[in-house]
Amino acid sequence: MPILFTTDGSPGHRRLARWQDIVCDVYVGLDCTSDLGSAFRGSVTHTALGRAVCSEVASDRQRVHRTSQRISRADADFVLVAFGREGIGGVVQDGRDTVIRPGEFAIYDTTRPYELQFDAAFKQIVFKLPREMLQRRIGPTETVTAISFGPDSPLQPLAHEFIVRLCERAEHIGPDHAEPLADQAADLLAMTLAERLRAQPLPASSHRATLLYRIKAHIRTRLSDAGLSLPGIARELGLSTRYVNDLFSDEETSFQRFVLAERLKQCRRDLGSPMLAHRQISEIAFCWGFNDLSHFGRVFREQFGLSPREWRRSAVKR
Repeated sequence: MPILFTTDGSPGHRRLARWQDIVCDVYVGLDCTSDLGSAFRGSVTHTALGRAVCSEVASDRQRVHRTSQRISRADADFVLVAFGREGIGGVVQDGRDTVIRPGEFAIYDTTRPYELQFDAAFKQIVFKLPREMLQRRIGPTETVTAISFGPDSPLQPLAHEFIVRLCERAEHIGPDHAEPLADQAADLLAMTLAERLRAQPLPASSHRATLLYRIKAHIRTRLSDAGLSLPGIARELGLSTRYVNDLFSDEETSFQRFVLAERLKQCRRDLGSPMLAHRQISEIAFCWGFNDLSHFGRVFREQFGLSPREWRRSAVKR
């Protein structure tokens, strides 16, 4: 992670103020306090990964508050996922509190007040992603904040290992791979959260959001199948077609519109990839479930404002 912010070199009386400037630049507006005064030390490294940001924070003991006043001053719409590396950190949000030990992680949402508590020196990797990246996968985040995820199930340590290793290598990942990898991290994180949600009682709205995530994840594994259909997906998941479309209506879309948008997104990604420049446009379209090239060209232009060929040329120039 190549970008370094540190309190080293700051006069003792300025270190806490410098630290607050650092964390506000990297994360969101926060208030930081510590009883160490001029002895306080802290550093942050970070790098972008597509729309997400990977960072590592190492610091002495402190308290961090994200207050309503701070929230009202800036439009910071993110979810932060903190992965324990050294020491223990506490998270308080949405009426819950938990601790993050090495090998564990927890999330908190920057659109609502939270508190972070560190009673000794610590080190964490923090994965920051736009809230909508998680929300469109599992729905509202209020039910999953300030909950520790550890080695309790196969998915939890897998998510920890994947995202931590991804962040450690983020500076070496090119832009062509950064966005897909960030999406894969968000998918794995969402699956882990959804697994935990299924194990506890949910409000009706959260249950619907979790079920819709499962439907979307199932669809994404079948996008290349030209025969993908609403009755087939509903049958495979043991649901009625009416209920599936009713769930999609919560996001003001439908099964067909979602499938089309996902297929177009995958085609746009592949058409912009230098590694796939040797593949014909028709081959890419058919690979993602389209069976009519003229229809594909028309809906691609409607969605992105360029024909597939124009998009490919523009991507090469970038």
